[in-house]
Amino acid sequence: MTAQQKELEPGSQSGFRLPLEGVKVVAIEQAVAAPYATSRLADAGAEVIKIERPEGDFARGYDDVAKGQSSYFVWLNRGKQSRTLDLTTDDGKSELARLLSEADILVQNLKRGSLARLGFDPQKLSERFPQLITCSISGYGEDGPMADRKAYDLLIQAESGLCSITGGPSEPSRVGVSVVDIATGAAAYSAILEGLIQRRATGKGCSISVSMFDVMAEWLTVPLLNHEGGKSPRRVGMAHPSISPYGAFRTKDNELVLISIQSDREWRKFSELFLGEADLGTDPRFASNVARVQNRTQTDSIVEARFAQMTLDEAIAGLLASDVAFATVSDMEKLSHHPHLRRITVDTPNGPVSYPAPAPVFDGEQRSYGAVPALNT
Repeated sequence: MTAQQKELEPGSQSGFRLPLEGVKVVAIEQAVAAPYATSRLADAGAEVIKIERPEGDFARGYDDVAKGQSSYFVWLNRGKQSRTLDLTTDDGKSELARLLSEADILVQNLKRGSLARLGFDPQKLSERFPQLITCSISGYGEDGPMADRKAYDLLIQAESGLCSITGGPSEPSRVGVSVVDIATGAAAYSAILEGLIQRRATGKGCSISVSMFDVMAEWLTVPLLNHEGGKSPRRVGMAHPSISPYGAFRTKDNELVLISIQSDREWRKFSELFLGEADLGTDPRFASNVARVQNRTQTDSIVEARFAQMTLDEAIAGLLASDVAFATVSDMEKLSHHPHLRRITVDTPNGPVSYPAPAPVFDGEQRSYGAVPALNT
């Protein structure tokens, strides 16, 4: 294991106080988006009580690859307590009310209106619990013609138009991870932190609504503005729709390398040192990014021919000498052994599981991470 791959073991936080210690979160959640948000709250020291149906969060059954447990659940529920409640019963409702009376934050991603029908309308909870910050995650928001539809990650990828700009020329494709859920969870997390800051100033909680569709629509601002500006984006596989050359090229030993030329200055240097044709740097067909995009087929053909003359090692050496941004086109096997992969190890009911560490590093400290709970523990 390399220094970068050093694992962060479960345990104490080296005496440091985590920023959300003392904050109590009630999470009526399932699947990915809400658990993503609350896992970050737990990482930051909050006490997160995950309310599950008696049969458990259905994400517990998504797969069995993490020592017989769901990879999704192991990833997104570390550091939480599991509490099973039947919220259709008086006892379940009474216990939820008790928990909320002590809580700082409620996160929920039930179908729109479900919590209100149980007597816990998120919009009205502030009257009962003035200190409470509520965050409701939904597919399409609290109103509008599609507000009552069920919504999951791939459905929103399709409905928002993300699939239309993903994949190769022949057909649309899904993004290979649950990007809508993850983006929504991250948006909810940041909004909750804003709510905590606001409460510190005002002494009052607030009600937050985050919709998966809104999150993805906002992420799609650039392709939408391009479309509305008369340049509707096309699917171009691993190429960039508005920068050239920015794509993957195959070496003579059959390895794919992705390069990115970000400026005309970079193109001139790349032409001289990598392509060995300095004149291409000032050729009107290629001298500007706009021209290179207009002449993408010719641009790519020139670059493709040069890569085909080189082995992977030769191409990497040439790209480094040219100071060009590049990456090898990797896979999960390569990621598993990547020299920059940081890992954490978390305890689970079936034993320790190692997986990639959260990205933020605070003051160089290696945070510890709580265990993944068994049902109702």
